[in-house]
Amino acid sequence: MSYREPRPLADALARVVEKAAPATTIARLQGVWETAAGPVIAAEAEPVSERSGVVTVACRSAVWANELELLGPGLVERLNEALGGRAVGSLRFVVRAPTGRG
Repeated sequence: MSYREPRPLADALARVVEKAAPATTIARLQGVWETAAGPVIAAEAEPVSERSGVVTVACRSAVWANELELLGPGLVERLNEALGGRAVGSLRFVVRAPTGRG
């Protein structure tokens, strides 16, 4: 009888969390948001809903909403790349404090 080497608990937990996460587009977006948008943007804005490829992003201020509007096409490209397909068609920015989930 041979024994396998113990595996780190973090690996097992990561697999469980991945399987338990909802498979919705918004959940997937929220999962890749910081990587795709970067930590500075992620601290000021977050995706809060998605409908027919239009993702609504809550921004901490009007200044951030305006700035992100200019950066929108690049963000769409990075989000789609992170998601491995064309899930995001466009971004809509609203002024509302992010919930800070990330």
